Amino acid sequence: MEKLTNKEEEIMCILWKLEKGFVNDILEHMPEPKPHYNTLSTLVRILEEKGVVSYKAYGKSHQYYPLVKKEDYRKMFMEETMEKYFDNSFSNLVSFFVKDKKLSKIELDELMEIIEKNKK
Repeated sequence: MEKLTNKEEEIMCILWKLEKGFVNDILEHMPEPKPHYNTLSTLVRILEEKGVVSYKAYGKSHQYYPLVKKEDYRKMFMEETMEKYFDNSFSNLVSFFVKDKKLSKIELDELMEIIEKNKK
């Protein structure tokens, strides 16, 4: 599976939430400024070509649904991010958030609990 563009990811997040939808349904959930209907339709067809979305035809209308689970995409994305930016080191990842003050003491404690729980 290849990395999706930001707009493609945005569409996938909407489809994961909706589980299925027509282009108009997706458009309704897009943030402002909303893309033109035809632009969105083209992006959804690109997602179909990439094999991450499929559809059920109702006459000339298509109801789209994700073929890739959010968890599977997230796992692939995180593995790629870890490799590219953190030298495959979770400690580098965590220290990045700690140094950037995006991880509070409470969140660090929660992480430690998760780590300890999964060691067993």
